[in-house]
Amino acid sequence: MNWNEQTNILLITTDQQRWDTLGCYGVSGLHTPNLDLLGAEGVRYERCYVNGTICTPSRASLWTGKHIPGHGVHALHDCLPEDEVMFPKRLQAAGYETALFGKLHVSGHYREYDRRHPNDGFDVYEWASDPKGPWGMDNAYLQWLEGRDPDLRQAIRNGDPIGHIPAESHMTTWAAERTIEYLDARRDSDKPFFCCMSVFDPHSPYTNHPEEAESVLGDLPDVIAGDQPFTGRPIAHEMERKWGPKVPEPETLDWFRIGYHAAVAHIDRQVGRVLDALERTGLGDCTLVIFTSDHGDMLGDHGLMTKGAYFYDACTRVPMIVRGPGIGPRVEEAPVQLHDIASTCLQVAGASSDETGQWSPDGVSLLDADKLHQRNRAVCLYRNSGNCNKPEIGYRGYFDPPIHGMMWYADGHKVNVYHSPEPDEDHPQGEIYDLSEDPNEMENLWEADAVQVLRLRTIGEAMDWLALEGFRGRARGEDASGDRFKRGS
Repeated sequence: MNWNEQTNILLITTDQQRWDTLGCYGVSGLHTPNLDLLGAEGVRYERCYVNGTICTPSRASLWTGKHIPGHGVHALHDCLPEDEVMFPKRLQAAGYETALFGKLHVSGHYREYDRRHPNDGFDVYEWASDPKGPWGMDNAYLQWLEGRDPDLRQAIRNGDPIGHIPAESHMTTWAAERTIEYLDARRDSDKPFFCCMSVFDPHSPYTNHPEEAESVLGDLPDVIAGDQPFTGRPIAHEMERKWGPKVPEPETLDWFRIGYHAAVAHIDRQVGRVLDALERTGLGDCTLVIFTSDHGDMLGDHGLMTKGAYFYDACTRVPMIVRGPGIGPRVEEAPVQLHDIASTCLQVAGASSDETGQWSPDGVSLLDADKLHQRNRAVCLYRNSGNCNKPEIGYRGYFDPPIHGMMWYADGHKVNVYHSPEPDEDHPQGEIYDLSEDPNEMENLWEADAVQVLRLRTIGEAMDWLALEGFRGRARGEDASGDRFKRGS
């Protein structure tokens, strides 16, 4: 596909949004008309799997175009090494103006609050990782509230209970309005732009959505296997149940699930405003729009909450929609991942396949269906990545013994291997699910005779992949300025 030199890119990312939160994925009871229309007009990717189940590793993969072994960000509070180059920096070298409104989170909050990553590549940088301003940190959203809703700003800074936030003062609204204002008055309208609207919702605590957003919801999907026992499952699940986020009582869980989907409905409304602005400014026909999220949320499915050391679709599978000039509407069945976004944007900006292959060795452009089908797999890693509330470790520590696991999805089967801790007689080392027959991941086939060839072959392929990724490592000594990539060179 030949891209026009003025093709713009709008990336919209959410936080903790599972795949089955949009009506276009065939789920009833939701209210997402704008995103459903986006999916109907572009490519809806049926199986987008994240690189990691925790924010920071997953987002580091999205922004660098590298899988987790390539950038070395394994856990929630890890920091992206400063010699890593995020793909907006390469877009700058190609003549793009770049902007971020919202959450980045490729490093721990303290690091990002203290200083920007030197190679983030953003001309406009309005950072806000969390509406609360975690641990007293100020951010662009709270600064905006000073003029919009100073009482709310003060309450947030005081750590007061907040509850529902009015739509006009909501962080999602802020991100949308700043994006719209950017589209209306870009610094240099002669340049193509890359703009990221990155919102915090529908992340927990599930209670800060505009209250009126609940009224548009219908009957929501039921919890999947909420009372499933933990025997017969990897020991990591038992550890998460004991020391990870707790599933609340049914009444509270129902309340949380309503709040979660109401937050998605509010996101949809704000995305609609941004898409309208694209059309109003005459940019709709020359802008590639990408919508996705960094990971999902269990929401009580399988007796688990939020995200962690498990690879169920509720946690690892997210929406992915791409609409743009010359892209016909279709559904793509080949598995895709977040680090493919970098290859996609760089291809649109004019990078050669050799260049994108160097910068994103495991990535494939989302627009190259043939190569997606040739790769035909997705890998998700967990490297003791999330918080643990085990008293003897201390609040917000990491699991001890550590949890390390890997998910390999290909040809309708998901094979999950837990490298540590050692399983006992009640807990297998892994899981195998035939998603074509068992989409809710209820029957673990790990010990079944019929899948032993699959199990051994997949583990071998996974080990080969890990060895290759480890050998590639993080490219050292590359030109951090990104100046090797020039449009038309």
